[in-house]
Amino acid sequence: VQLQASGGGLVQPGGSLRLSCAASGSILRFKAMGWYRQAPGNERELVATITSGGSTNYAGSIKGRFTISRDIFKNTVYLQMNSLKPEDTAVYYCNGVTPRGDNYWGQGTQVTVSS
Repeated sequence: VQLQASGGGLVQPGGSLRLSCAASGSILRFKAMGWYRQAPGNERELVATITSGGSTNYAGSIKGRFTISRDIFKNTVYLQMNSLKPEDTAVYYCNGVTPRGDNYWGQGTQVTVSS
């Protein structure tokens, strides 16, 4: 299974972006999918996850501003990012974890929040 992330770009503070993660096969093969991000000099951190049952989880720093969702028929997971802040600047990666614990990663998409 391959994951293809897209949707990043340059946006002003307070703006919005929607990231997409398209899977080459059914996303229901994963027990959970999610978005992580890594800023320069920092470790990769969890942003949001969604389980195969549809339950969601968010990092405290983005709660209320970002929303993770999915379209099972399009095999795509989304991350809607609103009220973006400069500290949200990072490379965003999508991830899928299978029931046996195998991790799949997308290639990353750059999000830059700057005026």
